[in-house]
Amino acid sequence: MLGYWVRRLAAGGLAAALTATSPPRLAHPEGGPALAGTNPLAVGIPSSEGNPLVADVSMGKVTHGDVLAGQAEAGDLVPFGGEQAYKAFALALGLQLLVDALAGEEHGALLVVARPVADPVPALRARAADRRLPGDA
Repeated sequence: MLGYWVRRLAAGGLAAALTATSPPRLAHPEGGPALAGTNPLAVGIPSSEGNPLVADVSMGKVTHGDVLAGQAEAGDLVPFGGEQAYKAFALALGLQLLVDALAGEEHGALLVVARPVADPVPALRARAADRRLPGDA
């Protein structure tokens, strides 16, 4: 749900990245105790065409919200990526430690906002040849 916030910022002409920590729910891909949260990452990039690019992902195969809503089992709370799950786990751990280092041991969030100096979205959309991109309806 962090995408909501970066979409609003991108609609206002700002580039934004937002992440937040959560309680530890992801174990190392080889098993063991939960070491990192599902730690979402949302990125919003404005476009002169009025349709910002918004990527909003969790580092887990499912979100804790999916489990609470009964749409997934607690055992599905693993890093996404199958055999490549170590990449999502590394990103989850990196985001966790970055926010922890800046916000302290309690759960926190990190928002980076900047005024862009370029408009890369229209060229990307042209290269994508009408394929759906992150954040498209």
